[in-house]
Formats: sequence, structure tokens, C-alpha cells
Amino acid sequence: MMSKFVPQWLKMGVIGLSAIAFLGACNTADTDTVDTTEPDAAVEPAEMEEDMTTDETAMMDEETIVAVATESESFTTLAQAIEAAGLADTLAADGPFTVFAPTDEAFAALPEGTLETLLMPENQDTLTQILTYHVIPAEVMAADVTAGAVDTVAGSELEIMVDDATGDVMVNSANVIQTDISASNGVIHAIDEVLLPPDVEL
Repeated sequence: MMSKFVPQWLKMGVIGLSAIAFLGACNTADTDTVDTTEPDAAVEPAEMEEDMTTDETAMMDEETIVAVATESESFTTLAQAIEAAGLADTLAADGPFTVFAPTDEAFAALPEGTLETLLMPENQDTLTQILTYHVIPAEVMAADVTAGAVDTVAGSELEIMVDDATGDVMVNSANVIQTDISASNGVIHAIDEVLLPPDVEL
């Protein structure tokens, strides 16, 4: 997520220069009365560090779902799949979106050779259908999740189940293992399984 005000240090500098000019005009010989102490810095190092931290946090908040997935060590395969499916621009749009994102381990659990096959250009449509099945066209934070069927960008429904006793959430047969990974255009919830639309077989 991703001044007209005059900086304090500039104000202090102007005041200091004005004082020097005034003393010079008076041509006083009593130099002992001249305060040669430099003006205090308007921004202490600790304050500068705090400002930098705030700016960095704001930059992180402004990152899209695609950027967050790309920079995360848990979603490197998902980021690769998004690029191969041609969905990078879509998932970098305003949204908002909720993405149930399979981790690298979830993709690795697919049958041998499946991922490599899906990443081939000739299978882009199938890959797109699978990935958009993980996306809801709305922002749903963990605290707002309720049991029931929800529509996905792919057009098919996901079934969400909530364990009232533990609060654990499942999406179809996948477990939600991390929640509320915020992005500028939505939120990511990590899951431990790649979900397949009803009409897709691998």
C-alpha cells in the first residue's frame, strides 16, 4: 500500500542564517555573547530509521498478489504457473481477489510429470482453468470465512468447510495452513493441495 510543508531542518537553517546576518549588521565586538552552538538536527537517526521502516512497510502493502507470490519462498511454483498461464496481468489488476494458494510442497505432491506437462504452452488453457479455480473474485479475510459453496473465477464452485471446534478451514479436500497474507489487491491463504475443477482430470 503504496510536501507542501517546509522541512524543519530548512526552517532551522533559515533562522540560523538570519541570526548570523543580524549579528554581522550590528558589528558587535563582543564575540563572547555569540552562541556558536549548531542547531539541533530536526530528524534524529532513530526517527529516520522509523520513517524508512514505515516507507518499506507501505511499499510491501502496495504489492499485488503476483508480486507477493513471486517474492515468497513458499509460492515459487505458483508464481511460475501464473506466468505460464498468462495470468500475471489479471492477478495484478485491481481485484479484489482471494487466492487459495498451493504451496511448493502441494505442487510437488502432484503425480510425477504432471506439473511439467501443465507448464507446456499447449496446455495453457488447462493450467489457466486450474489456477483460476483457486481464485475468488472478492477479498475474504480469515475472520470472515464461512462454510458453504463459493464461486470462483473459473466458474466452478469451491466448497469451504469450517471446523467449529478448532476453527480449522478446508477448501474442498485441502487444508488452509496459513491465512491473511495481504496484498494491495486482495489476500492469499496458503493451502496444502492443488485443487482441480470438477471437469479437469490429470
